[in-house]
Amino acid sequence: MKNSTRINVLIALTYSVTLIGGMFLGYKFLKDQGYQVQRTVQYADTNADKVDEIIHIINRNYVDDVNADTLNHLPIDSLLHKLDPHSMYLPPAKASEFAESMSGNFGGVGIEYYILKDTLLVTNVVKDGPAYLAGIRQGDKILKIDTVYVSGKALPREQMMGKIKGRKGTPVKLTIIHPGNSQAAVFTLMRDRVKVSSIDAAYMLTSDVGYVRISKFGAETDKDFIESVRSLKADGMKKLVLDLRDNGGGYLTAATGLANQILQENKLIVYTEGKHEPRTDYVATGGGEFEDGRLAVLINENSASASEILAGAVQDLKRGLIIGRRSFGKGLVQEQFPFGDGSALNLTIARYYTPSGRSIQKSYKEGYRAYQNELESRYNDGELTSGKMLRKDSIKSKAFLGGGIQPDIYVKLDTSGYNRLYNTLAAKKVLLDFVYDVLANRYTPAYLEQNLANFTISEADFKDLVKYIQNDNIVVEPRQLAAAKPLILNDIKVLLCKYHLGDAGYYKALNLSDAVVKQAINSLQ
Repeated sequence: MKNSTRINVLIALTYSVTLIGGMFLGYKFLKDQGYQVQRTVQYADTNADKVDEIIHIINRNYVDDVNADTLNHLPIDSLLHKLDPHSMYLPPAKASEFAESMSGNFGGVGIEYYILKDTLLVTNVVKDGPAYLAGIRQGDKILKIDTVYVSGKALPREQMMGKIKGRKGTPVKLTIIHPGNSQAAVFTLMRDRVKVSSIDAAYMLTSDVGYVRISKFGAETDKDFIESVRSLKADGMKKLVLDLRDNGGGYLTAATGLANQILQENKLIVYTEGKHEPRTDYVATGGGEFEDGRLAVLINENSASASEILAGAVQDLKRGLIIGRRSFGKGLVQEQFPFGDGSALNLTIARYYTPSGRSIQKSYKEGYRAYQNELESRYNDGELTSGKMLRKDSIKSKAFLGGGIQPDIYVKLDTSGYNRLYNTLAAKKVLLDFVYDVLANRYTPAYLEQNLANFTISEADFKDLVKYIQNDNIVVEPRQLAAAKPLILNDIKVLLCKYHLGDAGYYKALNLSDAVVKQAINSLQ
């Protein structure tokens, strides 16, 4: 893959990759599927025995017919890659990490942070979480986590990340410097489950059109959605834009729970089926908060799994309009089979099908590498940027053409301003650094809240940004800077709003110039 192409595709999905979910690959897809873990532990003393056991499990459980003779004598990873891209072998450490994350016993202290010049800068503190109650605030700098210095040491990123998380009920000691103070303060916090709404933003786009953004389906998403819809109805909402772009999935029960809020009783949401798995139907219970109002669902190439299930149901049942670009195309269900040494096999056992019987899963016949690079192919083929959309699927077709959900209304990706300079700034996160290091101190949350619709970055701020870029030893070519300037200014604005106004402010600012949101508003008139 050419580096410039890869960067363009990633930037196209979103500049601020640290702020959204994005597509999940490998074992993380198990979270999406409401999977079960086999209780019977498999025993294999040697690697050869483990391969034999895996082939035995495949023969008994895999979603399709498999010629086991073609799998013998292959390394485990190669063996599984011959099946599909989402069946995966987890070594003991990975299997343990996954089991803990799924158990719900992981906790934190309720902060978000960003690595700015080898310093952990606190960018958000969840209200009423352990950190908030202890007095830690946005703008604080973390010097030490327990006894480990994490600031000023130029530590590799992997040594800085994830150290604050841990098992619920265990302590963590943070050494903090507050802005304007020279003396460090030590906080001993007890890790806990921190309640964070899975709704990133919910507000009124117009006098009667509401907007709800969901970047992942968590355990409480349906409940959070109900609260948001009730609040928006009180503000006059009669039509809804449900934004599932860049939603990589989540819990199946959360997706079906949300579907219950927008679909009428007894409507089929999705069903699963495999060679060894009988068909299982998921049906709407009715009585939802938004069964009747006009609906537009936004998707893109990074909307995957559970978000595709919801979009597919809305489309098949003619409940609303699907707007944007073709979704990712992940419709395989995995189940986990553990081994005695702590390792595990995540094996595809079934497929998802929309109410009309179409499989969401895109093809993986070209092999594992081609599947991984499929979004690049969409970019190179012009599907993302030129208005060239795949032919619309027949509602009676058993498989989606190309995989994923085709939108009813296509909106191409606008790549104006994406050039070598912008790609460099994005890759090095220079704009984020500038916002957190310089610009955040020049504006207040109150000012941004009051002036959001008309606020623009000043020329003085922009000149300071150019100096900041040059101080980072990046060559600023005038023509490229001029071409990328509108995009850069908008990115800085939305990132500044993210810092001071949170996710809601970020999406409010972003949507002011978002072509897909504008199309949705027009389509609902």
